[in-house]
Amino acid sequence: MARPPRPLAAAFWLYAAHLFTLFGIALSNVFAGLAVLAAPWVWRTTRARRAAPPDRDVATPRRWLFTALAVYVAGLFVAVAASPQPRLSAGALSELFTLAMLPLALVVVRGERRVRRVVDGVSLVGGLVAVAGLAQLFGGFGEIDRRIRGPFSHWMTFSGFILLCDLLLVAAVLFGGGRFAGGWRSWRLWWRAAALVAINTAILLSLTRSAWLGLAAGVLLLVALRAPRWLAALPLAAVVFLLAAPLPLVARALSTADPLDPSNYDRLAMADAGLAMVADRPLVGIGPELVEERYPIYRHPSAYRYWVPHLHNSFLQVAAERGLPSLAALLALMAAPLVVARRLYRREGGRHGPRADLWLGTLGALVAYNVAGLFEHNWGDTEVQRLALFVVALPFCLAVRERAAEPAAEVAR
Repeated sequence: MARPPRPLAAAFWLYAAHLFTLFGIALSNVFAGLAVLAAPWVWRTTRARRAAPPDRDVATPRRWLFTALAVYVAGLFVAVAASPQPRLSAGALSELFTLAMLPLALVVVRGERRVRRVVDGVSLVGGLVAVAGLAQLFGGFGEIDRRIRGPFSHWMTFSGFILLCDLLLVAAVLFGGGRFAGGWRSWRLWWRAAALVAINTAILLSLTRSAWLGLAAGVLLLVALRAPRWLAALPLAAVVFLLAAPLPLVARALSTADPLDPSNYDRLAMADAGLAMVADRPLVGIGPELVEERYPIYRHPSAYRYWVPHLHNSFLQVAAERGLPSLAALLALMAAPLVVARRLYRREGGRHGPRADLWLGTLGALVAYNVAGLFEHNWGDTEVQRLALFVVALPFCLAVRERAAEPAAEVAR
C-alpha cells in the first residue's frame, strides 16, 4: 500500500497539532508556524493532484470560498489603510496568520481518513477541556461572575471551543452508527458518548447564553434530519428542565428572552451603536481595532456600559470595523461549505450515507457557531476562529477523492 509523501504527512500532523493544542495558544502558534513553513514542500508534492478536474458539485462553492477569502483579506488591508488611526488598526493584520490555516487545511488534510483523524482528535480534546472546566466547580467557580473556563482565559472562549466539538460529536453519534462495530458495545461509541455528556454539562454550567442558543440551533437541525418526530418531545423536555434544573440555571435561561435584562439591553445598545458606525463608513468601516476606542462616541445614552471591548456580534463587528464588503465576504465564507456539505450529503444517500456524520457535522457546527456569533464576537476569538476555519475547510477536504480522482489507498492515508 502506497505511503503518503513525507512532507505531506509531517505537515498534516503539524496542522492537526495546532488544533489539538488550542487550549494553549502559544503552543498552537508554534505548530501552526511549523505547518506553514512545511507548506512549500507540500505544495510541490500535491501539485499534480490539484491539477485534476474538480467535481462539479464542489468546483463552484470552492471558487466562492477562495474569492470570499481573497475579498476578506483585501478588505482588511483596505480598512487598515483607510483607518483614521492606521498604526492602531495595523494590529488586526495578525489575523492573516490564522486565516492562512484555511488554505493550508485544503492542502494537508486530504481525504476521509485524515479528516476523521482531526475530527476525532479535536472531539477528544474538547471532552478533556470540558472535564477541566467541570473540575473548576470544586475550586470556587460556577457563579455568574466567576464562570468555569477550563484551560482558557475566558469563559466565552471555553464555551465557543467546546460548542464546535459538541456538534461534531452529536453528528458522529446520530449518523455514524455504521462505523461503530459492535453497536452499543463499541468503545469508539462510548468515548464519544462520555465526551458528549462532559461537553454538554460544561456548556450548560458555563452559563453562556450565546453558546446555549447556538447549541439549540445546531442540535435542532441534526435532530430534524435524523428523526423529525423527536421534535415533538421538545416541549416536554423544556418543561422537565424548568421543573428539575436548579433555580439559578432556570433564571439564567429565562433571562435569554427578557429585553429588560441588563446584558440583553446592553447588546441592543451595542447593535444601535454598530449600525451607526456602519452608516458613517459603510464601505471601509471605522477601522480595525477602533470599535473599543470609539464606542463612547456612538453609544446610546441609555446603554448600561460606557465601554465595551467589541459589539458582541461577529457580523456587526466586521461590518463596523471593515465595511459591508468584508461582511459579505465573511457570509460567503460561511455559506460555501454549507452548500458543499448539503450537496454531497444528498448525493451519497442522505443520513444513510457512509460519511453522513461528517457532512452533517459541518452543517450543525457552522449553524451553531454562526447563531452564537449573533450574540458574541466569536470570529474575533483566535482559538475558536481556528477551529471554525477547520470546519469551513472540512467538506472540501473530504471531497478531495471525488475532486481529484486519486487512488483509494493514497486518499485514505
